[in-house]
Amino acid sequence: MSHSQIPRPTDSELEIMQILWQHGPASVRFVNDLLSEKRDVGYTTTLKLLQIMYEKGLVTRDDTNRTHVYQAAFKESDMQQRLLDQFVDTAFRGSAVKMVMQALGNHRASRAELDEIKALIEKLEKDKE
Repeated sequence: MSHSQIPRPTDSELEIMQILWQHGPASVRFVNDLLSEKRDVGYTTTLKLLQIMYEKGLVTRDDTNRTHVYQAAFKESDMQQRLLDQFVDTAFRGSAVKMVMQALGNHRASRAELDEIKALIEKLEKDKE
């Protein structure tokens, strides 16, 4: 499946996806307990969100037991790429250079971060040869 075919999650759905990526397959109760650590979220709200995510194809569901267990249907890196592609297209008219320049111009990158960026550029240049 191409990145553009991955359904786009809402912010709340993405928050749930992050829990599933970090902790693996989980019950509604487990997801709700983690969400509730940050803000007041009702169990039925979490259940409804997971049901919607299942219908959208964002998660899979194992319903062989009484307690349904949900799992992310896509790897985190695939979702990140999908969201980044959309963000670059809409916010920077498809220009990754504009995005990087904006990010570096407004963020004080540490020496280690700059070294990582340089290493990535060198790797990309080698891959082009």
